[in-house]
Amino acid sequence: MSLRRPFVLLAPVCLIGVGLGLHDWPVDGGRAGAFVGRALSDYGLTLNVQGPASLTPLPLPRLTFERVRITGEGGGPPLVDEARLGIDLDPLSLIAGRAAAGGLHLAGGVLSGHAADWSGVLARLAARVRSGETGHPTRLIVSGGRTGDGTARDIDLDVSWPSWSASAEGSARLTWRDVPTRITVAHVRPNDVVLGRRSPVTGDVTWPKGSLAVDGSMETAVSGAPWPVLAGQMRIETRSLPESLAWFGWHVPLSPLAGSFSLTGLFETADRSVSWTRLRVGVGQNVLEGAGAVVFSPGEAPRLSVQATLAAETLDLAPLAEDAARLLGRDPVPLALAPVTQGDLDLRLSAAAGQVGSVHVQDLAASVLVRDAAVEIAVNRARIEDGLIKGRVTLASGADPDETEMRLQGSLDRVDLGRLLGGIGGGARWLVGPAQGQFNVEARARDTAALLAHLGGRAALTMAGGGIAGLDLVDVVHRNGAVAPGSLARRNGWTAIDRAAVTLRFTEGLGEIVESGLVGPGVGASVQGHVSLPERRLDLKGDLALRSPADPSRGLLFEVSGPWDALVPRTAAHVEVSDPAAGAGEAGAPETFGPPDLQPSTAAPQGLPVNARAYAP
Repeated sequence: MSLRRPFVLLAPVCLIGVGLGLHDWPVDGGRAGAFVGRALSDYGLTLNVQGPASLTPLPLPRLTFERVRITGEGGGPPLVDEARLGIDLDPLSLIAGRAAAGGLHLAGGVLSGHAADWSGVLARLAARVRSGETGHPTRLIVSGGRTGDGTARDIDLDVSWPSWSASAEGSARLTWRDVPTRITVAHVRPNDVVLGRRSPVTGDVTWPKGSLAVDGSMETAVSGAPWPVLAGQMRIETRSLPESLAWFGWHVPLSPLAGSFSLTGLFETADRSVSWTRLRVGVGQNVLEGAGAVVFSPGEAPRLSVQATLAAETLDLAPLAEDAARLLGRDPVPLALAPVTQGDLDLRLSAAAGQVGSVHVQDLAASVLVRDAAVEIAVNRARIEDGLIKGRVTLASGADPDETEMRLQGSLDRVDLGRLLGGIGGGARWLVGPAQGQFNVEARARDTAALLAHLGGRAALTMAGGGIAGLDLVDVVHRNGAVAPGSLARRNGWTAIDRAAVTLRFTEGLGEIVESGLVGPGVGASVQGHVSLPERRLDLKGDLALRSPADPSRGLLFEVSGPWDALVPRTAAHVEVSDPAAGAGEAGAPETFGPPDLQPSTAAPQGLPVNARAYAP
């Protein structure tokens, strides 16, 4: 008989055998579950089969259970429920009559999302490694799973730890808190971690608005610590810090004020803390360097405590100015502190230079302190327009969590008002000269509008030297309140100032000018009136008197009133000084800013142009 015939007959036999081996053969679920349960019990797992089972002999023997429940060895809540479980069996172990799981495949089902429920399984795995056991499942695949609390769904997980390799790696795709997320971990040596040796690790987490990457090492934490000890390089980037933190379930103080954020640096973890010995932080367009730490309090929703010391060459402070402008706008903004104080913050900040619009800041040193229901922001030093500014604002909640108490105090020393006001307003510099002053105000309210309406305190400003650019008040008095044609446009006028001062006392948002005056070589002035913060309105009355020995009897009464953005200055009448010695700015009384003894003359009232806004000093 030809040798070709047996091979011709063997081919279909092999095909039939392979087909039968790839076929799922029904088996008794109870007996199959009991057989596999002995293998899972080595890892502290108890298998409960609730549906049919089948055996697929090829390519490797696999038992499949349609509906299973897996619990810990001591019972308790299910770790896996209503899942389809496939177990790859080791052929050599089958020959010896034992079940050894080579790979686990879970399809669908509900997984426990509580780390404490899996602690017993992890402890059993660690015990096996310490005892010298080398056998372990080489692969774990989960598809279409979800957690019982609904936090995660569409879980696709693939963890590989080949028997010939000391390293394990894994990747996962899932929808966590309604956000598509991808996680990868590689180069981990599980045996080294269990035995307390340091293991390399790389990992990253990506989501639509950011990413987190770690490249370093890990080792077992001390007894009782919730996390392993990690060290290495960390990089975090997010286009929206508030949204990313809310997605993680964390709350960092004042994070609603931040937008795009990045962090890169050398880090190390300890018991519930992460510290950076060298740190580079990006907030918007700003880049700062320094050191910092984050501490997590115990509990399901830990409270974060952040400490950092950061420095920058330059800072763009425009976003903070925009937030301040929004708070001072006409639309009321709630002042409840709870949304921005759900964590602790101790930040020390310094910068060589900064800018708010066209206002330049040098040598800035500031601090931010946030505690439960309290915020303190201090500008310890800031050089602006050749002068020095210091300030502190304290916000605190009382019995009513929606109500906030504000205390604001500060000082300025030799700040050039002309350049400062020109930078803030972007317009002409009418008032020029070094100024110094102090302010101390406070209020309690639920929103910004009510805060301004209840503001109380005191503010004082003095200026020695300088003048009013673009307007000659002596000439205005001689013209009975009229301004020389074209002088405002040409800005060729000048009123020299020897000393000027104003003191305001605020009560319920209304500022009363309790002391004011101006003394120059040729003119003296005093002002009385009110400033309404809630109505954003100014109502002033004042007088001008010449100090020239040649014509000491001439003076002028004037008024300035209206909304801040539409002030209307006008003269009330031309006056004669009845007692020249009592006129403003006479010798022997240069520091007295009370009104002189003025009498109205018969001259007709004169109106000042609206654009002469610097007429009132």
